[in-house]
Amino acid sequence: MTDAQPLVIGIDGGATKTIAVLADARTGAELGRGEGGPSNIQAVGVTSALHELNAAVVGAFKAAGVSRRPVAAATLGLAGVDRAEGADVILGWADLAQLADKVSVANDATLLFAAGTPDGWGLAVIAGTGSIAFALDAQGRDARAGGWGYLLGDEGSAFRTGLLGLRAACRAADGIGEPTALLPVLLKELGSSDPREFIPAVYRGKWDKAAIAALAPLVLAAAASGDATARSIFEQETRELAQTAAGAVRAGGLPTEGVPVALTGGLVVQNAAYRERFLSELRSCGVTPGPVGVVDAPVTGAVVLARKLVG
Repeated sequence: MTDAQPLVIGIDGGATKTIAVLADARTGAELGRGEGGPSNIQAVGVTSALHELNAAVVGAFKAAGVSRRPVAAATLGLAGVDRAEGADVILGWADLAQLADKVSVANDATLLFAAGTPDGWGLAVIAGTGSIAFALDAQGRDARAGGWGYLLGDEGSAFRTGLLGLRAACRAADGIGEPTALLPVLLKELGSSDPREFIPAVYRGKWDKAAIAALAPLVLAAAASGDATARSIFEQETRELAQTAAGAVRAGGLPTEGVPVALTGGLVVQNAAYRERFLSELRSCGVTPGPVGVVDAPVTGAVVLARKLVG
């Protein structure tokens, strides 16, 4: 690699982590990848978000064995920047950090359209720690549904699935809910035999939002094993995620037949049963998916968009 080689940076930042990829502007080949913590400015604040963005960029250059320098273009797809002031903060940081000659900032769903749909438009659904659905038509008009955060919404997310599993376990411990395998499973995860230990685990921070979201695979495994309570959670969350997605489709005026769909987030990427149930529920909501792209690494979409900035 030479100093004359044109480079781009693609960044994907969310509620759990931030990924930065340094790539060859001509070929898109990845040269180095760096990782930071969460960079959703609505969740962690501006100072922390900018720190994690910088850490990811530094890591990408280090992994590539390249001295940090301004690149030709950068695209940052970040959760929490739907409001103009959020994007302005990020653009200001990029300018001060001399990140790139050309910089674009968009919400994280923009990366999904670039990486997971044939022509850059359709329905994008994120079901990770949180959940949200975006619709984008071929003319660039967009709409969204969900994305209200873990207190107001996040239906179909890993956090919501883990939380409902915990609630079911607590009700079973009190004898007011159906007996469920979730109680012993979650107690084992906690390392305790006393259900009352759920209280300090949740309220004193051992099980924070990310840790509760990490319980979702245990709930889904119990559902797959035939536990009725876990199965009910599985069905409820896939149904409500589909309702959110269908709401975005209708709000955005997208066709309800054959709409391209891009999916990302642990629940829909790593769990085929969850993904297929969601798509089935989406059909029940009157939206028939066309091509479905499962995007394991949305940061690839950021690289695609950064290369387009170069021209």
